[in-house]
Amino acid sequence: MSETKNMTLKLKIWRQAHKDAPGKMEDYTVTDVSSDMSFLEMLDLLNEQLVHENVRPVEFDSDCREGICGACGCVVNGQAHGPERGTTVCQLHMRKFKDGDTIVIEPWRAKAFPVIKDLVVDRDAFERIQQAGGYITTRTGPKPDGNAIPIGKEVADQAMDSAACIGCGACVAACPNASASLFTAAKIRQFGLLPQGQPERASRVSKMVLQMDKEGFGNCTNIGECAAACPKEIDLENIRFMKSDLRNVLFGLQK
Repeated sequence: MSETKNMTLKLKIWRQAHKDAPGKMEDYTVTDVSSDMSFLEMLDLLNEQLVHENVRPVEFDSDCREGICGACGCVVNGQAHGPERGTTVCQLHMRKFKDGDTIVIEPWRAKAFPVIKDLVVDRDAFERIQQAGGYITTRTGPKPDGNAIPIGKEVADQAMDSAACIGCGACVAACPNASASLFTAAKIRQFGLLPQGQPERASRVSKMVLQMDKEGFGNCTNIGECAAACPKEIDLENIRFMKSDLRNVLFGLQK
C-alpha cells in the first residue's frame, strides 16, 4: 500500500455562473490534499476553502460516489474522467497526481450537453434517447422461473456487458465528433441480444438512432476514443451491432 501524502495542487477550473453567461477558466490553489482522497473529495475540500473566502463554490454533479450511478463527470487534463482507465471521476484517487501538479478541470464539451453551471451539464438528451426506444411488450406478472426462457451464457454475458453502461456521457466528451453512438448502441444491444427484446428490435434501433440525431450529437467515424474513455469499458462491438441492425431495417431485412 502506498504511503499517504498531503499535497498542494494548482487548479484551473471552468467557471460559468449560468447557462447563458460567458464562462472562463479560473485559477485556484488547494492545500492539504490527501493522496487517499477521491477527485470529488478534493473538490469538496476546495469548496470548503472557497466558502470560507466568501467565493461561490464550484458546482459539479455527483451522487453515489461509488462509480455506479453515472451522475458525475468532468474532463481532467483533457481526459474524460481523468487519467485512470475504467474509472469514474468519483473513484479517481489523488494518488494519481503529484504535489505541485496543475490540474485543468472542464465540463463535458458537446452541443447536445449544454453547460448549466460550472462543471454541470444538461444530459437530458440521453434520457430522451432511451425514452424513444420505448418499452418491451414481454408480459409482466409474477416472478418467472429462472429457466423459463433459456439464454446461453455467452449471450447473457454480452447483454450484461452492454447493460453496464451508466450513461455518464464520457463517450460523448471524449469523441472528437461528440457522438453518442456508444451510449445509444449499448442501450440498443442490451435488449437486442435477448429474446424479450426481439418484438421491438427493429423499431427500437430506428427510433433511438433518429432521436440521437435529433439531439445534435455528431456522427461516429470509428475513432474509438469513446470506448477508451468509458469507465465501464463498453466495447465498440456495440456500435457494430447497432449499425448492423439499422442497416437491416433500412434494407428491409429486419422488421
